[in-house]
Amino acid sequence: MKQKILDAMKRSVESGSCSGANVLVLKDGKEQEYCEYGYRDLEKHAAMSRDTIFRLYSQTKPITAAATLVLAADGKIDLASPVEDYLPEFMGSYVNRNGIRKKAERKITVRDLLNMTSGIAYPDLTTEGGRQSDKVFGELGQRLYSENPMSTREFSRKMGKIDLCFEPGEKFMYGASADILGALIETVSGKSFGEFLQKSLFDPLGMKETGFFVPEQKRNRLARVYEETENGLVEVKTDHLGLRYERDVEPAFESGGAGLCSTLDDYSKFGEMLLAEGNYRGKKIMSAAAVRFMTHGGLTPEQIPQLQKGWDWMSGYTYGNLMRVCQEESQTSLFSSKGEYGWDGWLGTFFSNEPAHGITLVFGVQQVGVGRTGILIRQIKNIVMSELT
Repeated sequence: MKQKILDAMKRSVESGSCSGANVLVLKDGKEQEYCEYGYRDLEKHAAMSRDTIFRLYSQTKPITAAATLVLAADGKIDLASPVEDYLPEFMGSYVNRNGIRKKAERKITVRDLLNMTSGIAYPDLTTEGGRQSDKVFGELGQRLYSENPMSTREFSRKMGKIDLCFEPGEKFMYGASADILGALIETVSGKSFGEFLQKSLFDPLGMKETGFFVPEQKRNRLARVYEETENGLVEVKTDHLGLRYERDVEPAFESGGAGLCSTLDDYSKFGEMLLAEGNYRGKKIMSAAAVRFMTHGGLTPEQIPQLQKGWDWMSGYTYGNLMRVCQEESQTSLFSSKGEYGWDGWLGTFFSNEPAHGITLVFGVQQVGVGRTGILIRQIKNIVMSELT
């Protein structure tokens, strides 16, 4: 297995598709394989290594879902309740379809946020809600290096005033729902989102390399971000979605949708805990009921095609609690078994749990343009499943 994975990584690096990558595979909580190839920093000739820190971007989302369900398990969040019960800025939302604006017939629920059925858009110039979201994220970025950066709660207050793209619960649309959950968790817990994650998940799991910023003594391990061009790989120092490229300052805006950085070993602890129904090496981190709920899809049959539209590789999958869930393995373009779940990130990082086989896979890369579940991780996932099942 190791040589097959290394060969795939070598082809990707030598073709100029990425600067380097690494992958960690566990089965039943025991390490089966770790592989690395290439560089995390081409300019400094710093090799990819096991302790390389990656910007997770959307791979942050499963952790946000877990934190939400920790509070639900304690009776502090009701998933069926309107979001406005916790965040009053979402009171009186409006739906805007093709310029026709009317008051929403139903309120956004917490469950809508977890399923991406809220109607709250990411920046997108094709819809009115997306254009309004773009203005909020634009302001977030403009204030990023100022003395008055936007906070998690201020972001939520501004997003609470934008128009929805459809009636809550009507459709699936990948958007800013997870960022709103971060603000909701702050309100309910009485702690900052980061503090709650630290107390409820990171400290109990021993995830010492995971957080919303990278301290100076660790910054040399933060991988550079590259983009493939006609002239080879070029570093892209982008503050995407209002997040500082260098992650060198504790942010006022702790993004539940994109903000975390981590290592493969740290994230694998989170995956291992979920596979063990909330237990990690003798410690109960989440209730088994919360994990069972988290790892099942929440979309209706009518909404599933909306998930798969534009993401061809999502054929055979549903979505819920900010993760994909495999429901028809015969329709997938990956070697996955029914019940497989996880998510990935804008720069190509990837997480997969296979409950039927006890396998956790975590993959690291920092490459613009990889897209959701790029070709290299698809190759690696298929190798792993072929060798271990």
